Amino acid sequence: MKKVIMFLYSIVAYLIGFASLLFWILSISHLIPEISIDRAPEMSTGLALLKNFGLVLLFGVPHSVMARKSFKDWITKLLPRPIERSTYVLQAGVLLFILIWNWEPIGGNIWTIETGTVLYYAMYVLFFLGWVILFISTFLINHFDLFGLRQTYLELVNKPYTELEFKITWFYKYVRHPLYFGGIMGLWFTPVMSATHLVFAILLTTYFFVGTLFEEKDLRKVFKDKYRSYMDKTPMLIPFTKLKK
Repeated sequence: MKKVIMFLYSIVAYLIGFASLLFWILSISHLIPEISIDRAPEMSTGLALLKNFGLVLLFGVPHSVMARKSFKDWITKLLPRPIERSTYVLQAGVLLFILIWNWEPIGGNIWTIETGTVLYYAMYVLFFLGWVILFISTFLINHFDLFGLRQTYLELVNKPYTELEFKITWFYKYVRHPLYFGGIMGLWFTPVMSATHLVFAILLTTYFFVGTLFEEKDLRKVFKDKYRSYMDKTPMLIPFTKLKK
């Protein structure tokens, strides 16, 4: 019964985590005004910036800390190991909802591309292409392991958990973190760039960069020279930006 409960817990965590990603996409798409981060400002620009920075910290600090091996070793003394990843996904999903729902608008507009023009549609193509790259990248790693379902399923069917192998396939041949690259595309390619959206994009892109540095430190420890060689040959976040030596 315990294994069934853990598996059901992982499904709930998965649904919340996945829903938060969809909510994020729609909130910056300018397609559904009711859930858009672009609303009328309700406080001064200074306070809005301070609040938004705090929201990114609220999301980013647990997101990075809970991904570290030292934290995983500690939390699995309190929780069953198979639900460690699902717990991570659950907190990330809840905090992402909080981040977006409480994002404070800032008055002003950076650019607006005329509706119906080639550039307008090109921006949306690149916007959605970014999210497609992000989602495909999760499957190239192992979507169900990344979101915690594989761990509880293996426990449910009494099979041992095995670590994922280091593989360089598809997008990973051109950029070390295509998942983040797709997210960056989704943040920056927009036909309407308000000041609110710009701050959101800057802070989240900064977090991607900082979070990636922590992640790569762990990857070097696990995969050693294999990952160092990969780093030497492949750009971190933006494809085709690695200078040849």
